[in-house]
Amino acid sequence: MAAKPDDSKKRKHAPAAGGKSAPKKLKSSTNKVLKKPHKSTKQLGDKKQQPKPHVPVESKRERRIQAKELAEARKKKRKKHYTLEQELASLWEKMRTRNIAKEERSRLVSDALKKMKGKIPEIASSHVSSRVLQTCVKHCTQDERNAVFVEIRPHFITLATNTYAVHLVTKMLDNASKEQQAQFISALHGHVATLLRHMVGSLVVEHAYQLGNAAQKQTLLMELYSPELQLFKDLISVKEARLVDVISNLQLQKGSVIRHMTSVLQPIMEKGILDHSIIHRALVEYLTIADKTSAAEIIQQLSSPDLVRMIHTKDGSKIGIFCIKHGSAKERKKIIKGMKDKVGKVARDKCGALVLVSILSIVDDTKLLSKVIIRELEGILKELLSDQNGRCPLLQLLHPNSSRHFSPDELAALGSSVPSLVTKSPSEVNETETSGLGEAGKEDADVTESSLVNEGGKKDPLTRRQELLVHSGLAEKLIDACCDMAEELLRSNFGKDVIYEVAMGGADSILSPTLDGKLETLHGVIASLAAHPKMEGSDEHLFEHFHSSRTIRKLILDSPSFACTLYEKVLKGKCSIWAQGHSAKVISALLETSSAMVHKLVKKEVQPLVDDGILKLAK
Repeated sequence: MAAKPDDSKKRKHAPAAGGKSAPKKLKSSTNKVLKKPHKSTKQLGDKKQQPKPHVPVESKRERRIQAKELAEARKKKRKKHYTLEQELASLWEKMRTRNIAKEERSRLVSDALKKMKGKIPEIASSHVSSRVLQTCVKHCTQDERNAVFVEIRPHFITLATNTYAVHLVTKMLDNASKEQQAQFISALHGHVATLLRHMVGSLVVEHAYQLGNAAQKQTLLMELYSPELQLFKDLISVKEARLVDVISNLQLQKGSVIRHMTSVLQPIMEKGILDHSIIHRALVEYLTIADKTSAAEIIQQLSSPDLVRMIHTKDGSKIGIFCIKHGSAKERKKIIKGMKDKVGKVARDKCGALVLVSILSIVDDTKLLSKVIIRELEGILKELLSDQNGRCPLLQLLHPNSSRHFSPDELAALGSSVPSLVTKSPSEVNETETSGLGEAGKEDADVTESSLVNEGGKKDPLTRRQELLVHSGLAEKLIDACCDMAEELLRSNFGKDVIYEVAMGGADSILSPTLDGKLETLHGVIASLAAHPKMEGSDEHLFEHFHSSRTIRKLILDSPSFACTLYEKVLKGKCSIWAQGHSAKVISALLETSSAMVHKLVKKEVQPLVDDGILKLAK
C-alpha cells in the first residue's frame, strides 16, 4: 500500500486549462479582495484629447553643440572678462608665431595692450591672459612696458602669490630697468618673510634676489634677521654683510634675533621650500650665531634626502658640508641614500662636487659609499675625467685637499664648521690652557678656521681612501680609462691633472704596490703616444702642445720610473731633435730631476746640448 503524502507540506495549485496558472487575488488583512479604482469615462476622454507632444530625436553633434553653448553661457556669467580673454587669445595665437613680421607683431601687441588697459591686475590671474601679457611684455616698446609696470605696481604682492600672475611678475623683473627693479624690491619690504613661506610667492623673492645687486640682496636678507629690521626701512641701510657684524653695529639682542629667525625659517623648512639661494644664505648666517641646541636641531632637520635640492648654490653646498660634518651616522646615511641616481648630476655641479668631496673625506661607512656613490661614478668615469667639476671627487681620493686642484675658497669651504658645534682637538685645548687669560676671549670662529676637513670621521684617512679607491675596484677602472683616453687627457686643460695623479700613483703612493703593473702599462701608453713622429699639417706633437708638454715634464721630474721609460722608448738618441721650443722643457727636465738614476741614464746625451748652449736649464 502506497504511503500517504505528508499533509504538512503545502500542495501546489493545479494549472488552469491552456497551461497558464490562474491569477492570484490579493487579500487584505481582513480577507477582503483589494479592487483597483475604476477611471471614469470623462477622465479617459480627457487623456485622449491631450496627446503626448512629439520630441524630435537629436543627433550627437547637435547635443555637443548645445552643451558647448551652455558651457559658454555659464563661463560668461561666471567670468567678468571672458569675452575679452577670447579676443586676446585669438590675437596671441597670431603674435606668438615665429614667422611673423616684426611690424605685424608690434601692431598686434599694441592692440592687445589697448584692450587690456585698466584691467591688467584683474585679468593677470587668468592662465590665458597671463600668457598673453607675458608675450606682450617681451615684444612691446619700452613706453608700453613702463605703462604696464605702473598699472600693476600697486598690486605686486597680490600678483606674486597667484599661480599664473607670478610668471608675469618675473617677466616684468627680467625686462625692468634699474629704477623699476629698485621700486619692486622696495615694494617687497615687510613682506619678504611672508612670501618666502608661500610656495608661489617665494619664486618672486628668489628672482628679485638673483637679479639684485649686493645692497639690494642685503636689503631682502635683513628682513629675516629681526622684527625691527622688518618694520623700519631706515635701519636696513647698514653696509655690513655678516649677521654678527649687523648685530654688533645695530646693538640688537642676539637671543631676540635667534628667536625671530627660528620663527621665520622653521615654517619654510617644514613646507619643504629649500631650493632658493636666499634661504640658504639665511640658514648659513643663522648657524653662525645659533647656540649648540638650536644649531643641532637645524642640522638634524636638514639632514634628509631633501638636502640634495640645496647643494646647487654656494651657501647650499656649505650647509651640505655642515650636515655631513656635524650629523650623526644615521643622518649621513639618509643624505647619501638621497643622492642615489643623482650622483652624476651632483658631481658635474660646481657646488655639488664639494659636497661629494666632503662625503668621501668624512663618512666612515665605506661599504655604503661604494654601493651608492662609487658605483655611479664608475658608470660615467670617462665623462668625469675631463670635466672641470666632475674630476674633483676623483682628485680628492688620489690627492686629498691639494691646493693644486682646489682653490683657496673651496678649501676654506671644505674646512668650515658651525662654531657652536665644533670640538677642539687636544692640542688646541692645551694651548688654550697654557696661554692664560689673554686667550680666554677668543671666539669659536678661530676654531672653525683651524678645524680639519675630515672632522667627524673616526677612521684613519689613508685607510678610508684605500677602501674607496683600491678595494672598491675604482682605481683599476680609473687606470684603464686613462689608458684609453691618454692623448685626450694629456691635451685637456682639466684632464691633465687626473692623468698626472694616476700616473704618479696618487699621494702616499696609494695605488702601489697593488697596481704597479697597471701603472707601468699607463707609462708605456704615454710613451708610445709621444713616440709618434713629428708631422707637418697634423695636430701638435705631445712634446709641443701647451698642456701635454708641461704634464710630461712634471711626470719626468716627479716619477723616475716614468722618466726612464720615456727616455728608453722615445728620447734615446733623439734629444737634439726636441731641444728647442716647448719640447725643450721636456728634455731639460731629464737633467733637472732629483733622481740620480735618471741623471746617469741621460747625462751622456743631454749634457753636451747644455754645454753647447742649445739647451738651457731652469735656474
